[in-house]
Order: sequence, then structure tokens, then C-alpha cells
Amino acid sequence: MLKTRFTDLVGVDHPIVQGGMQWVGTAELVSAVANAGALGMITALTQPTPEALAREIARTKEMTDKPFGVNLTILPSINPPPYAEYRRAIIESGVKVVETAGYKPQEHIDDFKAHGVKVIHKCTAVRHAVSAERMGADAISIDGFECAGHPGEDDIPGLILIPAAADQINVPIVASGGFADGRGLAAALALGADAINMGTRFCATQEAPIHPAFKAALVENDERATDIILRSYRNSARVARNAISQAVRELEAQGKPFAEVAHLVKGARGREGLISGELDHGVWTAGMAQGLIHDIPSVAELVDRIISEAVEIMTGRLSGLVVARGAAQAA
Repeated sequence: MLKTRFTDLVGVDHPIVQGGMQWVGTAELVSAVANAGALGMITALTQPTPEALAREIARTKEMTDKPFGVNLTILPSINPPPYAEYRRAIIESGVKVVETAGYKPQEHIDDFKAHGVKVIHKCTAVRHAVSAERMGADAISIDGFECAGHPGEDDIPGLILIPAAADQINVPIVASGGFADGRGLAAALALGADAINMGTRFCATQEAPIHPAFKAALVENDERATDIILRSYRNSARVARNAISQAVRELEAQGKPFAEVAHLVKGARGREGLISGELDHGVWTAGMAQGLIHDIPSVAELVDRIISEAVEIMTGRLSGLVVARGAAQAA
């Protein structure tokens, strides 16, 4: 075990968080992560209604008695989901950890904290992390440019972003983007983080609720096999490179309006692909961590491996590099 401020905060054995992934963060994966001693995250908006979310939380509780959380991503929209109702479903279901992400989280942070819920807020910039801490977030998940999904527009990789955040905020930090093994966990802790967040790596596990073809692709792909799309619309997203992502990039290069791209990047289209196994049906989210994925273990095997690797690195290989000053001079 590795004990950190984050494990103390949320009551888990290991400083590892499963990212709140659309279409993937369901009871099967979340409960497996929780049972392995890490923090699983149900993705609230994967569920079509607040009532469906409440049922998914109840289903997860039937599969684990360990702590787990819910991700609630708030995005600006003309016709937004009923966020307050989703929030109420989370609170009334007795969930004690929530990851918020996105647009103006203050009302959500206030309501969650008033009901004893710990709030992790996901950010892609230090300035946003500072703001979220000021709003009352109990922890910050800082998302580097390597990440899957939305890396923001600043393009700051984790090697810089994590310690830059650690220099300015006081609450526990979850390092996100590019993590897949014990080397990454050890590095994140050295950089000032208190845990790591993994999305892409958890997709390539036996319990992930996606078609085996996508898991096989994550093993086969290397770190170059992603595309940044939607940058011209200031909504950058990192996805696995396929025929659709390439078509989107070509349309953006031609200066096409989003209306001519929208049908290619629809979430429903991506979900259909995850179910059917057709890799080129829609866009699907994956990060640079693909280059570190070489197998499809169970969640329990993966978590145990990562912790064992990190402990070995910190107590073995790295500690062996330290030489007392006097001994070094004598040599």
C-alpha cells in the first residue's frame, strides 16, 4: 500500500483513480476498481436521466462495499442536462466522493460540500486549479496535454503542469494524463501529486464495458496514434486516430464550420462503435498512454502491478542511487 493525503481523503487503499469516461464508467468497471482498492468513478452523463444514475449507483453498491465516486462534467450548452437533478441523485444515493469538471462548478461544489461530499475538481490549467481550490474543492485533478479527452488549449504536459500546480495549491493533487504503470505513479508522487488518474489504461482491462476490438487496438497502438480534433472551435479533444478523426482534421484544415463536422463527432455515433467493435464508426477517446499498454489484465491485476512497481522503484532502484556525501567523496 501507498498512503497519501488523497487515500486519507477518500478512504481508499491505493492512490489510483479511474477516470470518469463517457460510456465506460459504469457499474462493472467502477465496482472492479473499487474492489481492487482504488477509486472508481461512475460517469453521471453516461446515464440518460438522473433516475437512471440513481439506479446505476445502487447497482454499483450491490457489486462493492468499497468507496467509489461519480464524475459530473458541466459543459456550457443551449439545452443543458438537468445538472441540479443529477447532483441531487448523487447526494441522495449517499455517494461521498464526486469529481466535477468543466464550466462554473461553484454551485455544485457548494451543494456537494453542504451534504458532506468530498469534491475533486478536474482542471487543465494551474490558474483554474487555484480558482477551484478557492471555491472549496477538496482535491484537484490536474490534466496534462497527454490526456485523452479534453486537454484544454494551453498544451502543457504533465511534467511541467503537475509540479507547477503543486507549487500553488494546498489540497491533494491527482495527476491525470499519460499514466498507465507504476513508473508513472512513482513519477507523479515525486512531482508533488498525491494520486494518479487513469482512463485509457482502464479501458484495456477485462472489466471495461467496451468491445474487445477496442481493447486490442489500445494494445496494438503506440503513443503516436492519437489526433487532436476540434481545436479550431476551441474545444480540443484527443481521440484515437482513425478514419473519422482524420476526416475531422481535414475539414478543420479547410476552415469548415462546426455544423459540417458535428455529424462525425456525435457521442451517439462513438458509442455505437464501442458496442459494435467497428473502430472507424465514430471518434473514440484515447490518450498517449496507449504506448504503455501491452496487455489486457483484470482490474485487480493491473492495480496490484502498478502499486508493486511503484513501491519497487521508490524503495529499490531509486533508493539505490542515493549515496551519502562522505561515501561519494571517499570513492
